[in-house]
Amino acid sequence: MKQYLDLCQRIIDEGSWVSNDRTGKRCLTLINADLEYQVGKNEFPIITTRKSFYKAAIAELLGYIRGFDNAADFRALGTPTWNANANENQAWLNNPHRKGEDDMGRVYGVQGRAWAKPDGGSIDQLKKVVDNLSKGIDDRGEIISFYNPGEFHMGCLRPCMFQHQFSLLDGTLYLNSYQRSCDVPLGLNFNQIQVFAFLAIMAQITGQKAGVAYHKIVNAHIYEDQLDLMENVQLKREPLASPQLKINPKIKSLEDLETWVTMDDFEVIGYEHHDPIQYPFSV
Repeated sequence: MKQYLDLCQRIIDEGSWVSNDRTGKRCLTLINADLEYQVGKNEFPIITTRKSFYKAAIAELLGYIRGFDNAADFRALGTPTWNANANENQAWLNNPHRKGEDDMGRVYGVQGRAWAKPDGGSIDQLKKVVDNLSKGIDDRGEIISFYNPGEFHMGCLRPCMFQHQFSLLDGTLYLNSYQRSCDVPLGLNFNQIQVFAFLAIMAQITGQKAGVAYHKIVNAHIYEDQLDLMENVQLKREPLASPQLKINPKIKSLEDLETWVTMDDFEVIGYEHHDPIQYPFSV
């Protein structure tokens, strides 16, 4: 919690105002933030200075792992996070590549599981990484990238968390996740849960010991209509102790994640928090 609150205060103290054409709002913006999550110690980085909800974040991650491209599939897992970008983004609604209601296009998990090759066929980036790590192999390229400029026009949103690189060192699995843009009051809680959970899940299904997850954010920002709540409500609250994430130990493989796993297989233990804060969301 301290590193999260320190980042929020740093944005307020050092950030610059930037106009955002997509949302029509200004953002108080800071370039470069580095966060670390102690996955091996199971210090789950859910926000405690406001009530936060972890299941939607893990459900979204599970949807990416399954390569989903439809908001309805994410809703079925338990998260509505893609409803707005799939159905309320006017530029996407006018896009000829949109296949209909709830279609997200070629974003995130589609790229991770079916990156289109120019000579035909596709590459399953996630399966390659899982296969290598399960064999104890780290070729310095255990990378899953969602960032495909050649297909930006075929999706409703460029990826914000765009790359994950796993590293295996002395029997311990590490993760470096890279994020080009982050709505800190709303999005960061979601994103840090996903970074933590991704390393924990990958360590479990590959039989490796989890270490530290490193989270690099390039453009960290607070929207102008979020600033008062952040400065005068959330930053006035005392952080509470980190809870723990419990993952069903029966999850043993990528196939398990693709087939039968649900949000009932994840539980947060010992979560204490302050009251909710209703931050505005910008589409």
